[in-house]
Order: sequence, then structure tokens, then C-alpha cells
Amino acid sequence: MAPDVTPSTTDGRTALCPGTYDPVTYGHLDIIERASGMFDRIVVGVVRHPTHKEPFFPIEQRLELLEEVLAPFPNVVVAGFSTLVVEYARAWGACALVKGLRAVSDFEWELQMAHLNKRIAPEIETVFLMSSPRYSFLSSSGVRELAAFNGPIADFVPPVVAEAFARRTH
Repeated sequence: MAPDVTPSTTDGRTALCPGTYDPVTYGHLDIIERASGMFDRIVVGVVRHPTHKEPFFPIEQRLELLEEVLAPFPNVVVAGFSTLVVEYARAWGACALVKGLRAVSDFEWELQMAHLNKRIAPEIETVFLMSSPRYSFLSSSGVRELAAFNGPIADFVPPVVAEAFARRTH
């Protein structure tokens, strides 16, 4: 299946940062920003229909929020997808998948996925970036839990995301 946004040609190296981004957190932005300095183009691929959970925000809103907070990064593209991650990476001509790791539990899951992806697409590498210590505890599910009880989320998500939560919960 073709990407939701037509890939532009590039002479550089492209990496895909896949995820649900429900919601995008400062931890996600840290990984994306660091990856944008390592590759010529970063495609932030937003999973349309995750198999493991029902998203809080619809895909259109997740894409809009990401586009707004990533606007300062000219080499970052945001697009949704509904295919195998390696198929989507191939469609963009990506040479790598970039995944953030917070803890050993993340590593165990991501290692399994990296081996599966390597078996399916040996030409695509998985690059793990350790979260910055200040975000090592931060997760989208934790932010959703805080927001559900009107907890303080401003330190964990960009203002536009906090505003989107406020509109949904009131």
C-alpha cells in the first residue's frame, strides 16, 4: 500500500519513526529531534489502527498535533499508515527504523520486533535511541491516565496537546 503522503525523492538517508503517538509527548519529540540530526529525512509514521489498543485521539487529530509540534523541523514529514511497518518504510525508501527505548521492558519488545522486521526486510536496520533521562518514565498511556483524572500534564506534552485533552475531557 502506498504511503498517505507521496514520498518525495531524496538523495539522502531516510528513517521511519513509527508509533501511535496517542498522544505525542516530549519523550517522542526528543527522539524525533535527535533522529532528525542523524538522517536527512525523518518520516514520523502514525499507525492508523493499532492492534493493541483503541486510540484516544482519532488519526486525523494525531496527525494534526504532530504536524504542528514538528513544524520547526524541515526534514521531518508526518504521515499515517495501515501496513506492516517495513512495507511502509520501503515505500518511503527508508534505510532505518528509529525506536526510542526507556527501560528494559521496552527493549525486550522492540528487540523481538527488530528481529522480525530484519527477517522480512533485511535491508532496513533498526536504530535504538535511549530516551533522555528526563523522559525515561514518560509514556502516552501515563499521560492519558493523568488526563482522565484532570491531572497535570503540561510538563509532559506540548501545549497544543494539553489543550486538545482539555477540549476532549470537558
